[in-house]
Amino acid sequence: MAFTATVAGRRVTCGPDQSVLDAFLRAGAWMPNSCNQGTCGTCKVRVLSGEVDHRDSPLGTLTEDERSAGLALACQARLRSDAEVAPSGPGGGSAGRRTHPLRDLDAVVVDIEDMARDTRRVRLGLADPLAFHAGQYVELTVPGSGARRQYSLANVADDDQALELHVRLVPGGTATDRWIFDGLAVGDRVRAAGPLGDFFLDPEDDDGGEPMVLIGGGTGLAPLLGIVRTALAGRPGREILLYHGVRGAADLYDLDLLARLSEAHPNVNVVPVLSHESPPDGTFYRTGLPTDLFLDDVGSARGWSGWLCGPPAMVEAGVRAFKRRRMAPRLIHRETFTPADAG
Repeated sequence: MAFTATVAGRRVTCGPDQSVLDAFLRAGAWMPNSCNQGTCGTCKVRVLSGEVDHRDSPLGTLTEDERSAGLALACQARLRSDAEVAPSGPGGGSAGRRTHPLRDLDAVVVDIEDMARDTRRVRLGLADPLAFHAGQYVELTVPGSGARRQYSLANVADDDQALELHVRLVPGGTATDRWIFDGLAVGDRVRAAGPLGDFFLDPEDDDGGEPMVLIGGGTGLAPLLGIVRTALAGRPGREILLYHGVRGAADLYDLDLLARLSEAHPNVNVVPVLSHESPPDGTFYRTGLPTDLFLDDVGSARGWSGWLCGPPAMVEAGVRAFKRRRMAPRLIHRETFTPADAG
């Protein structure tokens, strides 16, 4: 049976086995969201009236006390009655952000490229353009398993008919080892849905033109590429500091693209960082952790915006580093890559 959920005066019908978050996003009603797997808590809501089924909400993200207090994870909760909810998680203050409706995508693989060690670029052509914000992600369904995996978009929003994904191999992974790196071919059809996530730059809200520092770990570079190019399109002279942290030189990619951005925009400084080996002779690469190098390079980040995308430890270290340099918490944006159980 379908029920109606209301948030901030917006009423949306939720299907019998449809999450509250999915229903709102497909209706074009914004609700904070990030991992959509029940692990981050970004989509946490307070149930003001009505009942929900918490389904697979992890106790580590939604405790028994929180459930008793009327909290729920919108990405997991299903309605048991008509209900009214209000955003309550870390992104609750952004409930009025401009959004693009979530939709199922008719996608086909148009290009596959090995771009770095254990890393592939996959481009998906779409029958109909997808409206999205730079930095968001799409969700792919793995054939034969029903498993769903999330991949950030490296595109800018104007490039809306061929979506670019950067995929790192996970040994034994359901999506990568058993599909994307072993069998996926140009011409294959792919089930996908998007856009998702609240790690994005909306040009209509980007009126400050503040300096930006961006730190990406591994394929965490992907959404940062879209965000940087979007920021420069609006303000070509903007000061931007971009760190790409990887284990070794063989893991770096898109160096030509980044070099072109730096040449075209003198205020853009790109810093490739190797954590597990010394830089090759003749390169401008640096050694260490990008979050530590940021602390070395920047005396004060007051008035800057910060963007972090990558493994949890790197994102957490980045938040601490940004705050040490007096960056306002409201200007710190983060996307944590949460490992799936089977890659």
